[in-house]
Amino acid sequence: MNPDTPTDADLWRRARDGDERAFGVLFDRHARTVYNHCFRRTASWSEAEDLTSVVFLETWRRRARVDPPSGSLLPWLYGVATHVLHNHRRSLRRHRDALARMPAPVPEPEDADEVAARLDAERRMRRVLDAMGRLPRRDREVLILCVWEELDYAEVAEALGIPVGTVRSRLNRARGRLRGLVAEPEPPTGHKRSNKSNSHLAEESR
Repeated sequence: MNPDTPTDADLWRRARDGDERAFGVLFDRHARTVYNHCFRRTASWSEAEDLTSVVFLETWRRRARVDPPSGSLLPWLYGVATHVLHNHRRSLRRHRDALARMPAPVPEPEDADEVAARLDAERRMRRVLDAMGRLPRRDREVLILCVWEELDYAEVAEALGIPVGTVRSRLNRARGRLRGLVAEPEPPTGHKRSNKSNSHLAEESR
C-alpha cells in the first residue's frame, strides 16, 4: 500500500467521529469483497447488492461501539455480514428506505452475454449451496470464511467471535462432512442430488 494511502484503522477513526467521506472510502475499498461474499451465501446477485448495502448501513450504525481495527476492517465486516445473512429477509425489509439512498456496489449488466453469465453463475451457486446446506450452520460459516474468503484462523475467530481452537475444530469437521457427502451413493430417483455440485464443493473446500 502507498505510504500516503490511509489505512483502514485511520479511516475508521475518522468515520467514528462522523466523517462520512472516510466511511465512503472504506465502502469503496471493501464493498466488492462483501458483495461477492453475500452472493456466495444467497446465489442471487440482486439480493447480494441489497445485502451489501445493509452490511455497510449496519457498520455505520454500530461504528461508535467498534474499536479501530489493527489491520483490515474486513474480518469485522464479515462478522456483520454473517449476522445480516442470518436474518436477511427481515434486514432487507427493515432497511428498505435507507437502501434506496445507498449506491449499488456494482453496475447492472447491460448486454445479453453478461446477463446470461450472471444467471448461469446463480444456478451453479445454488447447486453448491444446496450441498453446503447439509452442514451445520456454524461449521458452514467457518468453512466459507476460511476457504472461500481465505481468512486465517485468527481473522475468522474475530469475525465470528469464537476462539481460534473452535475455528480449527469446526473447519476440520466441515471438511470431513463434505468428504462424506461426496462419497455418499446416489439417492433414489426423484431425490437425485447433483454429483457435479458436490464435486465442485469438494474442490472449493481444499
